[in-house]
Parts: sequence; C-alpha cells; structure tokens
Amino acid sequence: MMKPDCLVAGGGIIGLMTARELRKEGLSVTLVERRQVGQEASWASSGILSPMYPWRHPPAVTVLTRWAELRYEQVAGLLQEESGIDPEWRLSGMLILDREEKEPALQWAAQHGVAMQWLQSDELHEIEPHVNRREFETALWMPRAAQIRPPRLLRALQVSARRIGVKVLEDTPVLSLISRNGKITGVETPSGPLEAECVVIATGAWSRTFLDESQVNVDIRPVRGQIVLFQGAPGWLTRMLMHRDQYLVPRADGHILAGSTVEHVGFDKQTTAAAAETLRQASRRMVPALDRYPIEKQWAGLRPGRENNIPVIGRHPTLEGLYINAGHFRCGVVMAPASARLLADLILGRTPIVDPRPYAL
Repeated sequence: MMKPDCLVAGGGIIGLMTARELRKEGLSVTLVERRQVGQEASWASSGILSPMYPWRHPPAVTVLTRWAELRYEQVAGLLQEESGIDPEWRLSGMLILDREEKEPALQWAAQHGVAMQWLQSDELHEIEPHVNRREFETALWMPRAAQIRPPRLLRALQVSARRIGVKVLEDTPVLSLISRNGKITGVETPSGPLEAECVVIATGAWSRTFLDESQVNVDIRPVRGQIVLFQGAPGWLTRMLMHRDQYLVPRADGHILAGSTVEHVGFDKQTTAAAAETLRQASRRMVPALDRYPIEKQWAGLRPGRENNIPVIGRHPTLEGLYINAGHFRCGVVMAPASARLLADLILGRTPIVDPRPYAL
C-alpha cells in the first residue's frame, strides 16, 4: 500500500470530517477505525447543533460552534448531494425553560448576534402547546437552533469520504505510534505498521492513550451519556426543549430523544434502569403528555470530556507530523465542520479560520 499523505486515527464525526476535508484539498488520506466507522459517541449524540446553554462556555467554544452553526445547512446539503443520504438537518428551534438563565442568555445573545427572545406564557404555549403549563410560564426561545440526525450524518460522511478517495480501514486498532528522530512516520496495528507523512489523532475518549505515549499530558477522559428514545407521532412535538441540563429532541419521524446523563464511570458503556427513570421523569416534567408514549430504546456513548470543554486542535508540541483533533466533550457534532477545517488549515499551512492558539497543546 502506498504511503498516504495523512493517516487519520478515529472514525467518528471528527475523524471523518477531518479526512474528508484533507482529501478535498488533494491529500491522499487513510482513515483507520478500531471497530466500525461511526459507531461510538458520534452515533450516540442527540444531534443538537448548539452547545447546551452556550453562554456558560468559554469564548473558544463559542468561536468554533458559531462558525460551524452558520454553515451546517450547507454542509448537510453537500453531503446529501455527495452520498444520496439526507442527514436530516432541521431548523426546529429550541425553548429553554430555565427562568434563571434569562439575563446571562440575553446578554450573550446580544453580544454574539444570536437570535433569542424571552417569551411569556401565551407565546410559549403557542410555539409549543405540549409544554407543561403548570410548571413553565416563560422561556428563552432560540428560533435559529437546528438539529441533525447523527446516524444519518455519519453514514453520509462515510459514503462521501469513500467516494472522493479516502481509504477507510475498519477493525484496525492503532496499537502505538511510530516515530524516528522526533518525527512520526506511522502507526502500529495488529496487521503491521501503516506508514504516513502525518498522523491525526481523532480517537475521542481514547485519545489520551496515544498522547500519554507521546509524553504529553492531556486531560481527556471518557464521560458516559445515556439517552432514551420515545416512540411519538410525527409532528406531535416540534421544538427542542431544555430544562436543568436535560433535553428533548423531536425527530421528523415522530421519535423523541430524551437526554442525557453525565457519568464519570470510565470506559463503561452499559445502560442503567436508574438513568432511564431519571430521563423519563425529566421528560414528563417538561411534557406531561409523554406519559402516553413508551420508551422504545436506550443507549449510551462515551464522550471525550475535558474540564474546560475546549478541544485540542493542532500540532503536537515536539513530534513533527503528529496532529490532534480531540476532546470536544458534548460539542463534537456541532464543532466538527469547524474543527476539521481548522486542523486542515494548520496541516496545509493556510490562514486558519479562527485563532488556533486557544486549542493548541
């Protein structure tokens, strides 16, 4: 096999977007995934294209997410053209039912040019009639908040990447990095070494293993998130809802996602009855009529958590040819287009879309 210009380790949304971006710029790219592409935290995500309570996050998170949010509809359209798969980008809007968030939210929205309104009871229940009238009389309304369907987005990305010439190797875990004289030359796999001119670590919650090996301490840890799925009716619930760090996301086919937990349990992906009950109660508090709909599924994903929520995007400080795109915590899906573009800018020596210094090791 010819040595590619770049080898991307990790087949989640960050790895796929990065591989696609580099390939579109003319580089030969191989992507390796330890299991099946698109089956870890990216698949498990809710697909909300906004950070939860974005005003709580540091400016570096806002910069990346805003860049991506403004372009996601176009990205989804291009992926549908390239793959024939609709990622289901939808401008559903979001209602945030936490009264205490009013002042910081409106101040943040005005500062960043984000459409946001403070709704009184009649306005709130006109926009979403199923919201609990006894509990909620006011809400923040973000009419430009969009969503996407991660399993479909990941399938579209994979098809697009393969069609433009990204070589995808599944069931190919990276065992270790290979370096000579301070330069990365490839990775070791169970089938033998894979050489490359540069290597990108985009392995999500597993990224710390390779960074520890390269003698750089980066605090990226697995954080389990559990979600349940209600079988609703199409058009019954139309807006995304959020209250006390819990959310509801209605899909076009009537399914309603309810999430999510934040659990520091290592690499344990098991679901629990306790989490399902917590999510059921939070959902029914927002929308009591969900009582009539059964829980159809429950799943868990392992997010790549970082204390400050700022991902690592950029060059390794000492090993030439090694790059990192990891640590996006709960914002991997929304940040993916911006993260991939920024890292490609750095690899290709282009003017970066945003100041890369906050994301550097």
